Amino acid sequence: MQRRNASQRIALAGFYGAFATAWTCARAQSFPSKPVRVLTPFPAGSGPDAAMRVLGEQLSRRWTQPVLIDNRPGGNGFIAVTAFKSAPADHHSLLLVDSNHTTTHPHTFAQLPYSVERDLQPVGMILRTPFFVAVAPDSPYRTLEDIVAAAKARPDAVTYGSWFVGSPGHMGALRLQALRGVSMRHIPYRDFGQLYAAVSTREVDWALASVASASALERAGRLRFIAVAAPARDPLYPAVPATAETPALRDFEVSAWAGLFASPATPHALVERLNADLRSVLQLPEVAQRYRDFGYEAPQLTPEAYGQLIKRETAAWGQVIREANLKLN
Repeated sequence: MQRRNASQRIALAGFYGAFATAWTCARAQSFPSKPVRVLTPFPAGSGPDAAMRVLGEQLSRRWTQPVLIDNRPGGNGFIAVTAFKSAPADHHSLLLVDSNHTTTHPHTFAQLPYSVERDLQPVGMILRTPFFVAVAPDSPYRTLEDIVAAAKARPDAVTYGSWFVGSPGHMGALRLQALRGVSMRHIPYRDFGQLYAAVSTREVDWALASVASASALERAGRLRFIAVAAPARDPLYPAVPATAETPALRDFEVSAWAGLFASPATPHALVERLNADLRSVLQLPEVAQRYRDFGYEAPQLTPEAYGQLIKRETAAWGQVIREANLKLN
């Protein structure tokens, strides 16, 4: 009798498990049933915002529901993330944030109002952009090794700029200093325009720059790219050497990325569906062309691979930030 009851319980558990799986899959297939909202800390017109609007247009067609971009800039991204955390638990709200919000903020802010692991479920990366080392057209520095040599000869005399303290440009320079054992002076600016104007006039010696933010100035002859901090040369700038080509700089890679996240309660089947749809639209020729115009890469990552990348980069940045003793609050 006990054996029969145990068998019945196992059978019922299997039935309910299969039912729950089928129900979850059905919900994933029926998604979305209303407009999908993407909360983001990026202001309208910024690079990640522009890319998300390109993708949103294609996803709207695929889903036959509008994709609404809800820009909540300011507060180091905290405003957007807080709004996302308090959104209705109907799986129709997503969050678009970048690598700073997920991999460096946990180290630079002592009181972060969210947990990347507990509050954000990776869906997929929407873009990645490598960074170039930019100098003035008449700068004496012809290579990144020239900058390193000058920094070794005159500690803290070489200057570099970034668009704010803790920005990818700042963090990337800290990584270079840690890698090569040099010390340079950081000068933060208010925005990209102010920063690259300062580089072009040699008010500051160098800065890290993306194609989206600095290519117009480079084409106008106001900036010169001397290296790309990446494992390979960029197709848009085949004459600019990659840091991987220099043995002493092989580990110096700097890029920024932005990606989508769902709430932690979102069923795995729905996350897989979102990821599959995202990767499908990233492969569309019209999207690929817009990405080439932006200077963005479109990595095809599964949610699992994206989550693992975040963990690796978080650990790597932690070491750099601790050595620099960088705290933002």
